[in-house]
Amino acid sequence: MGVHSLRTVLESEIPEVDWLQSIYDQLCILDEKRLKALYHIQGYQRRLRKAFNKKVRTRDLKMGDLVLKEIRASNQDANGKFKQNWAGPYIIKQIYSGGAVRLMDLDANPFTKPTNMDQLKKYHV
Repeated sequence: MGVHSLRTVLESEIPEVDWLQSIYDQLCILDEKRLKALYHIQGYQRRLRKAFNKKVRTRDLKMGDLVLKEIRASNQDANGKFKQNWAGPYIIKQIYSGGAVRLMDLDANPFTKPTNMDQLKKYHV
């Protein structure tokens, strides 16, 4: 938008009333542009939210369920790509808020540290 100064308007001999009207019209257009930008941002955020939520996996694990725990070994493993990826089955002993889980093995020996629920998957017999 080109907003002319009062000096340039006076030099070009445009009446001040027309100059004020043009500035008012440009301000009205500015509000429409802001609303249009706001709607564009909201649509973009809605698309992002939809794309992100497609990839979210729900965890419907309960206390007492049998689960497998992901093995996160070092890169120096001798078996390479043939190593096991999951260990278990384990029993869920306690579920904490925030996605932490306390596990125990089948002999009822509890683990010392809690495990993140992202590292678990349901054990299907």
